[in-house]
Amino acid sequence: MRLVGGTVLVARAIDTVDGRPSPALAAAALAIAAGLFLIAGLWTPIAGSLAAAIGIWFACTHADEPLAGVLLATIGAALALVGPGAWSVDARLFGWKRIDVRDRAR
Repeated sequence: MRLVGGTVLVARAIDTVDGRPSPALAAAALAIAAGLFLIAGLWTPIAGSLAAAIGIWFACTHADEPLAGVLLATIGAALALVGPGAWSVDARLFGWKRIDVRDRAR
């Protein structure tokens, strides 16, 4: 999920850049950075939250494909809540947080 969300975020950001300095260029640079952090699994809750915000921005500003932005925002929010997973830089640096659900003793 991190790879798909990060790759789509980077691809959409590169697609919006036209070479001229503009506010959209700053947002695209931020989207590329968040996408690369998601792909690597570094600072995943922060990058996922940023991806969700950028996905909402894409949905509002790109009237031709608003559902792609909504899907990107949903993936970003899910990644921010779920976390990076076992194969990530966060897991190597901080340890993988795992929740074990045990049966209650009867």
